[in-house]
Amino acid sequence: METDRKCTHRAINPPTHITTESALNCIYSGSRMVGFPVAVVLPAGGSGERMGLSTPKQFCDFLERPLISFTIEAFERINWIQSIIVVVAKECIDLMRAIIHKYSHKRITLVTGGQTRHRSIFNGLKVFTDSQVYDYKLTKPEVVIIHDAVRPFVEEDLLLKIATAAKDHGAAGATRPLVSTVIATTSEGCLDHSLERAKYRASEMPQAFLFDTIYQAYQQCSDYDFEYGTECLQLVLQNCRSKAKLIEGPPTLWKVTFKRDLFAAESVIKESLSQKACVITGVEQDAVQLAHCLEKTFTQLKVEVMSTPVGEVSCIQTISAKEYRNIIYVIVNDTDLQEIKQIVESIGNTSLPILYPVVLIMVHLNMSESTPFSNNMDELGAIRLLAKEAKQKNILVYGLLVNYPKDTEKWNDAVENVCLIAGTLIKDRNVVLAGQLFVA
Repeated sequence: METDRKCTHRAINPPTHITTESALNCIYSGSRMVGFPVAVVLPAGGSGERMGLSTPKQFCDFLERPLISFTIEAFERINWIQSIIVVVAKECIDLMRAIIHKYSHKRITLVTGGQTRHRSIFNGLKVFTDSQVYDYKLTKPEVVIIHDAVRPFVEEDLLLKIATAAKDHGAAGATRPLVSTVIATTSEGCLDHSLERAKYRASEMPQAFLFDTIYQAYQQCSDYDFEYGTECLQLVLQNCRSKAKLIEGPPTLWKVTFKRDLFAAESVIKESLSQKACVITGVEQDAVQLAHCLEKTFTQLKVEVMSTPVGEVSCIQTISAKEYRNIIYVIVNDTDLQEIKQIVESIGNTSLPILYPVVLIMVHLNMSESTPFSNNMDELGAIRLLAKEAKQKNILVYGLLVNYPKDTEKWNDAVENVCLIAGTLIKDRNVVLAGQLFVA
């Protein structure tokens, strides 16, 4: 059993208006205040046999990123969580270290797991107490949250309820109503009896415990418990007589278990990424007109029009601060590849593409009737080469040509086509189509 010290972030910088001492007692998350230190243990040592893949499911990719990184992010964005302990199999330590580095995860401590789930969780807890095994110790939390590494969709509201309930009751866990009736069978494979579904609940994650309570429960574990047990709440009830407070969780607590679940998880993430976009126009009046038409026509996408030159620092700062990962850049007539390269470079220098792919759609508004269509295509074709470079930065570049019609009805049709194509590209985030040119 070992830990990775390089991936450990032991201290949290307190807000400047409170002292270091009070910061240890009250950790702020936005307007919320948690009056006790909290840590998280993520057991991630499973083999993923039910997934039917050679790669353990926690390391399977979707949206070009491993599943476990999404789960870590869910906890990392919560300021009142002091440390995140990730427990992985010994042969996966280097892989996990590379993931932490690539996606700039913070506050992570890597721990080598055991042969079973309970042994892995106990290993994760020991990093706070056992100076004989480790050459250092993290500050012991009052409450520890235990969560599956393959449940990426967990919200702060639920975590706060679970942690607070654990502080008051010693243990707490999320539950969900049973979807199917549970039955018992005879040794001959016949129905013996069924349970009344309304009286029972499915035990889910996250679960939280007073640290001393869950640690004591593991200290008293038998070899049988370590080998065959899976339910931490039952372990605390059995060894510490602590009855957990049960809190009903949302439907999003589902666990990625089978291959089809990866596709479902990807769909959920894509949906969340396609809620808003910014349209950059510069000062060209025709570009501004098209942008405002798009703003009115998009029905399922919140659009902000930025009528500022893309070269201005404030433009990229706004995109980064508001976390716009969908950017539509309107160009009138001549395509300035240097300007497009500047956009890609500026976005690549922000934190936006580290965790999620950024979609950049170059809308070329052709106002000239004398310019042959083939010339426009040749000009836009250069975007393909740029798109290959941008893809390395996790930026997906697409080209979209709009020939400006004088007829109002045709113009409205063109605007609707732009919205349809751009909306589809934003929602699908198709890596294969990056660098392709579309005509509205």
